[in-house]
Amino acid sequence: MPYVNIKITREQEPITPQQKAALIKGVTDLLVDVIDRGPKTTVVVIEEIDTDNYGVGGETITVRRSKEQ
Repeated sequence: MPYVNIKITREQEPITPQQKAALIKGVTDLLVDVIDRGPKTTVVVIEEIDTDNYGVGGETITVRRSKEQ
């Protein structure tokens, strides 16, 4: 059973339910096409992560983005 976990930062403009559905369908179809796995057993999870909850180079993404402005 394929299990795919998509992690996306939570932005000011949220990802819509339609976009999430398209991601789930697209990833499922890709697994069917590439590795011939059945869509009925494919699990896709989308996690939205606050920019305060991850960082690069010792700084949160929130801090890094505030410096870019």
